[in-house]
Amino acid sequence: MDTKTIGIIGAGNIGQAFAGHVAKAGYPVIISNSRGPESLTELVATLGDGAKAGTVAEAAQAPIVLLALPWTHLAEGLANLPDWEGRIVIDATNFIVFPEFIPADLGEQTSSEVVAGYVPGARVVKAFNTLDAAILASDPQVAGGQRVIFMSGDDAAAKEDVKQLIKAMGFAPIDLGGLVTGGRLQQFGGPLPTHNLIRLSK
Repeated sequence: MDTKTIGIIGAGNIGQAFAGHVAKAGYPVIISNSRGPESLTELVATLGDGAKAGTVAEAAQAPIVLLALPWTHLAEGLANLPDWEGRIVIDATNFIVFPEFIPADLGEQTSSEVVAGYVPGARVVKAFNTLDAAILASDPQVAGGQRVIFMSGDDAAAKEDVKQLIKAMGFAPIDLGGLVTGGRLQQFGGPLPTHNLIRLSK
């Protein structure tokens, strides 16, 4: 198995759920938040020897980076980072403004197109945003099958890497196409968020 280091920017419920699965699958993990590595000591201890806390800049240098920040913190959280140089960014964000729980105004763009503007040079794949965090954290093997993770993106090689990561975590990937078409299906207000679907084993 190609165990590329996985960086995680955002250590909320989604980031923690994702970290648990990738660490269990044997991937080295660097998890970060806005408060600094010291605030993640207890969390990292639960993830095993392959996980460590880092700064956002350190997590962003990983070959594959999960972005799990609240929408209103994106600009600040991704500021002053160097060019992404073709690294893969998995966009797990939802364009929700809290505490009002209303969608942000994106104009005609999908949320992942907006995210791509914050990570110049990255190959963006939308995934891990449609399941509730508690469900995402639970066992992906259930009811004789695997929980589904939807994904979309414009770079075929990046999607293949993310697909293999999803499989290694124990989930079933379903590719919805490009960021514009697939992203609209996955994003907040689309038909797929909150649906906990199972792909049954043959």
